[in-house]
Amino acid sequence: MMQCLQFLVEPTRNVTEKFKEFRKKVKNEKREPLDESQQFIVSLAKDLGRVCQRSEVLEHISESDDVWPTLTCRAFILEWASLLESKKRPMLTDGWPERSDWKDLALSSEQDMESAKRVILTWTKDLRAQPEQSVWPGEQVVAVLDDFENHWKRGRMATLLSAMELVFWTLISKELDKENIPQKWLMWKQRSQKIGATPYIPHIVWDWICDAGVEVTLDLDTANPDLLISEDEKRMRCGFERKDVANYHQRFDGWWCAVGTEGFASGRQYWEVDVGEMDWRIGVAKESALRKGFKSLNTNTGYLTLRLERGMELKALTVPFTALPAALIPRKVGVYLDYNQGQLSFYDVENRSHIYTYNETFGEKLFPLFGTVEIVKDLVIRSAGNRSHCLCPGLCLWG
Repeated sequence: MMQCLQFLVEPTRNVTEKFKEFRKKVKNEKREPLDESQQFIVSLAKDLGRVCQRSEVLEHISESDDVWPTLTCRAFILEWASLLESKKRPMLTDGWPERSDWKDLALSSEQDMESAKRVILTWTKDLRAQPEQSVWPGEQVVAVLDDFENHWKRGRMATLLSAMELVFWTLISKELDKENIPQKWLMWKQRSQKIGATPYIPHIVWDWICDAGVEVTLDLDTANPDLLISEDEKRMRCGFERKDVANYHQRFDGWWCAVGTEGFASGRQYWEVDVGEMDWRIGVAKESALRKGFKSLNTNTGYLTLRLERGMELKALTVPFTALPAALIPRKVGVYLDYNQGQLSFYDVENRSHIYTYNETFGEKLFPLFGTVEIVKDLVIRSAGNRSHCLCPGLCLWG
């Protein structure tokens, strides 16, 4: 097959090389002087890349091919200085402190910024004493760094900030199992940045999420009488007539919802949902949550959900609700529950990006929740998507 594609591979490589040369020429012609925060990031990328093996991706930052906005640089400096301060004692496997909103970090005072830079410079002073290329990050980290670089080159990631974070974390986390660093990086991102934590979840980490896939079916005894449920109990939409069914205490009789047949009280679970375009809600319901009437289904009443209203208002139903950017509205939602770690996360399956995460300590069984008011398009529960590995060497020809 690869021989058949050779006539496409070689021209594509030539075009790619010419495009790189053109992009470099344009950047050199239009490049503006870097400010102090941007220069600090460039210097830091050089220090990290000098010590960490297989971290050539950071050369795009150190050579100013990937220049971050000033506010992004300031937020990164303040955040990682905070992490370094918290880890002066021997490395722990969890307990990473939560960060403030990035915008708040970026707008911190110059005094705070200078203090943060001193913390990082003290750490890099020790880093510079280490031999070059002396830290092996592990196969998983290397694969993720390559993944990030490829997606950045294709324009699917605005910056290589995630790659910088991963290398930084690898060098700090010497006592961690290196093969689990990418997964722990994502969990920390979701805990510290609940909304849109990463624009792209790397292939290895996405596979790890999909490995938690479970079969979810709708519990007919909980479904609102107005809902039409398919024979395989994986599709639902609103009907025109209310069915005459037993009014069990666990049945929704107000909101057009149903829960899954099986609840979860430990471990990791993942399922996917094709959602409608106008109004839906997806998430989990606590076993003790009331289901009767039209009382708000939010965190105060035992529900952890995302809701789309009128096709344009995406919300996490916290109290008060958390409005989410319209750019995050998905067509296919991945729901990932890590019960033991206290995380319920939502992803856009089509572009493998993070939408929102609830973080709390779970103390009772959680049931998958589904709701819709659409009468034409079904809400469809699906198993974890099939995972395929690209055969193209280097950059994928098919995108």
